Amino acid sequence: MGRARETGQSLAVPDASRVAANLRELFDGHRLSPSQRRIARYLLDHAQEAAFFTSADIAERVGVSQPSVTRFAAALGFRGFPEFRDTLRSSVFGGAQRSLPTEDLNEIQALVTSEIRDLERLRDGLRDPSQLREVAGRLARSRPLLVMGLRISAPLAHLFGYLAEKVLPDVRVLDVAGSTLEDRLSRAAESGAEWVLAIGLPRYPRELAEGLTWARRVGLKVALITDQPVGRLIDLADEVLLAPVSSDFAFDSHAGPTVLCTALLHTMLDSLATEGQAQLEAFDDSATQRQIFLPY
Repeated sequence: MGRARETGQSLAVPDASRVAANLRELFDGHRLSPSQRRIARYLLDHAQEAAFFTSADIAERVGVSQPSVTRFAAALGFRGFPEFRDTLRSSVFGGAQRSLPTEDLNEIQALVTSEIRDLERLRDGLRDPSQLREVAGRLARSRPLLVMGLRISAPLAHLFGYLAEKVLPDVRVLDVAGSTLEDRLSRAAESGAEWVLAIGLPRYPRELAEGLTWARRVGLKVALITDQPVGRLIDLADEVLLAPVSSDFAFDSHAGPTVLCTALLHTMLDSLATEGQAQLEAFDDSATQRQIFLPY
C-alpha cells in the first residue's frame, strides 16, 4: 500500500475474493499468450501493489519485456497501458463481485458440476506442490524429453508436446505402439534422454504397459499421469501424478488430466527460470513479426 500513500489516496483494504473475481472477469474471454498469462497471474497474486505500477515495473517483476506488458493491455482491448491501469485500480479498489446463478441445474449443468468437483479434488491434492515441482524439474532437464500417449491419451500427449516445444529444444511425442515405439525409445535413450512422461487414461492400452516396460529396460525413468492410484501402469512408473477422470458423461472427460498437464508445464517453465522465459519471449516476438495469429 506504499504506492497508495505516495499518490495521496486513501483507499480501503479490498476484499481478496472480490478482487480475484473482478480480475478474472477482466481477463476472461481473451486468448492470452503464455507470456501474457504470466502477467495475468502476477496481477492476480499482487493486485494491490501492481495497481500503482508502471508497465516497466510490471515487466521487471514478471521477467518480460516492457512491450510485452503493453501488448498484454492491448490484448485485453485497451488503447494503452494507462487505460488498463485505471481499470485495474477500479477492479481492485471498487466494484462488486458478480452473483452466482441460483436456478435449479439441468442435466448438463449437473454433469459440469460433477466435473467441477473433480477439479476441486485435483486442486486439493496439489496443496503440497513439492512432488509436482520435483517432477517438473526432472522433465525440464531431460534432453530429449519424451512424451508418450497411445489411443485416447495421444491428443493430450500432443498438446503437452506442442506447448513444451516452445521452451525446450528437443521434445518427442510418441503415439505409435509396437516395435516403432521401442525403436524411438531406444534411440532417445542413446541420445541422452533420462525421462519419459507417459499419459495413461482409461481405457488403458496394453501397448502402453509394454512401452513403459521397454522404456525401463533401456534405462529411462517414467513419470506417469493417470487417474488411479493402483494398477499395472503404476507399477511401471517412478513418479505418479494423479488427476481424476470424470465418467458421468457419455464419454470420459479429461478436464482433470488436462489441467494437471498445464500445471506441470507451468511448473517446468518456472524451473527453467530466465532461460524458459527468454524462449517464450522470442516466440512471441517472432509470431508478432510474422503475423502468425489473427488480431484480437
